[in-house]
Amino acid sequence: MPSQFRSTMSKAEKTRQFIIEQTAEIFNKKGYAGTSLSDITAATGLTKGSIYGNFENKDEVAREVYRYNAKRLQSNFMGKLNDAMTTREKLFAIVDVYRKTWQTNMSRGGCPHLNTAVEADDTMPILTAEVNKNFQNWARQFIQILEDGKIKNEIIESIDSSQYAFQFIALIEGGILLSKTMNNKTHLIHALQRIETIIDTELIK
Repeated sequence: MPSQFRSTMSKAEKTRQFIIEQTAEIFNKKGYAGTSLSDITAATGLTKGSIYGNFENKDEVAREVYRYNAKRLQSNFMGKLNDAMTTREKLFAIVDVYRKTWQTNMSRGGCPHLNTAVEADDTMPILTAEVNKNFQNWARQFIQILEDGKIKNEIIESIDSSQYAFQFIALIEGGILLSKTMNNKTHLIHALQRIETIIDTELIK
């Protein structure tokens, strides 16, 4: 979090943010069920009382940590986009971020969307709802880029932007799943190359 924003936070808000940041990687690596209160206190140096003085329970910590991890991931590629870019350049820039940040993301436990979706399915409704919301938001960002591309006469008008948005997400997350499980980056690279092929052969005018 940028220092200018942190300086305007209250002491309680700074403590909450500190707990979230210090435990974000632990939750993403060990899972929400696998991360214990002892893990949280060890990572933060705070007491159990301090943790629960700032969060209602571990579920609330888990939810806020997921939000933090998801926002960090989103900022990786949104920061690479600008209005001067063509639609193709924007789409390729997003793909390229996943190609270049593979090692960093894996060192932090992998994709928080994928990790949380798998773990929370049918067991943690509060997190399942958060993941669903983030996938929807992610899809809307792809859709917006594609729809803007239609207006700029850069994208074929007849394509279904929503269909392609979710197809891109499925390819990215599927590639990450295989690469992480099999410890082989090639699966993600092939998925990203497939997206680039789709962009050039099915979307761009």
